[in-house]
Amino acid sequence: MSITSKIQEYQQKLPKHVTLVAVSKTKPVADLQEAYDAGQRVFGENKIQEMVEKWEQLPKDISWHMIGHVQRNKVKYMAEFVDLIHGVDSFKLLKEINKQAKKYERVIDCLLQIKIAEEDSKFGMSVADATSLLASKDLQQLENVRIVGLMGMATFTDDMNQVRQEFKRLKTTFDRLQPNYPNLEIISMGMSGDYELAIEEGSTMVRIGSSIFGERNYE
Repeated sequence: MSITSKIQEYQQKLPKHVTLVAVSKTKPVADLQEAYDAGQRVFGENKIQEMVEKWEQLPKDISWHMIGHVQRNKVKYMAEFVDLIHGVDSFKLLKEINKQAKKYERVIDCLLQIKIAEEDSKFGMSVADATSLLASKDLQQLENVRIVGLMGMATFTDDMNQVRQEFKRLKTTFDRLQPNYPNLEIISMGMSGDYELAIEEGSTMVRIGSSIFGERNYE
């Protein structure tokens, strides 16, 4: 199946309230252009340098999402154009995003990454840390960032029951916080292998790469 037909298939398959982030890391610009021509406008990258290079070459109405772990010293390279940063896991990182966004007179939307997986390799904040961050006076002083939701990555396992429980954990956290923080609108969870489960459990944004673009090229 071509990239075009896969994009069209997801456009028909996904509920209206769910945003498809086409994860285009390691893929050539031509592949992204094909997805764009098929109507896809939201792309996710996990390396800032690669995202910058693609942003320079592709149409300017693309919404770029940074989905990888973000190093603070790299924020400046994407501050001019990034639309949503998925993996915010500390106040220090938020402060840096705010500082760089200010230079471009922008407000950058961010998701707090909550650690829902059992694996130690996954990044993320505890629910307690995220709750106190949202309530902090320090956060209110950052005028160039806006927390618009939560993100979580499930354990890499074939045990779909465990994955479901982890997704439930994120949705429960969201439901508890949302009444106090009406800006929270996005629950980003679910990838190629588990997005249907994620949507069942309340996801409003799924990150799908290999099912659209094929296997990644990590040379």
